[in-house]
Amino acid sequence: MTFDPQKPDNDLPVLPPLAEVESRAILKACIEARAAVAELKQAGELIPNQAVLINSIPLLEARASSEIENIVTTADRLFQFADDRESLADPATKEALRYRTALREGFESLRRHPLTTRTAVNIGQWQHHTLVPSLPGCRPIRRD
Repeated sequence: MTFDPQKPDNDLPVLPPLAEVESRAILKACIEARAAVAELKQAGELIPNQAVLINSIPLLEARASSEIENIVTTADRLFQFADDRESLADPATKEALRYRTALREGFESLRRHPLTTRTAVNIGQWQHHTLVPSLPGCRPIRRD
């Protein structure tokens, strides 16, 4: 069957699944994951200025994700123009910086309200610096 965006996929399985999802292996993995997160939290508390870490990870993620789309820039260029001098940057660096902004805006949006279609549309607008056409139940928010 070919994909048709105008036709819903009604062959999705019913939720919750019939199979047991809280298996012994999954619960053991959850314990290990919780311990790893606790270690990470403890290590983060050792960093005097956590903002350095928090602000650099999205920049590096933006660079790596942009490379997938053949938008290549360097970490040096991203850090050079990260402080609101984006207008002076080359197009590839501007694109990666917009990706960083979209990540931040999406994170902040989730702090204010749950994930919705509007959240996804707004993130796309930030990332591509364009207005997404109206979708049923959505309307683009203009940013001037």
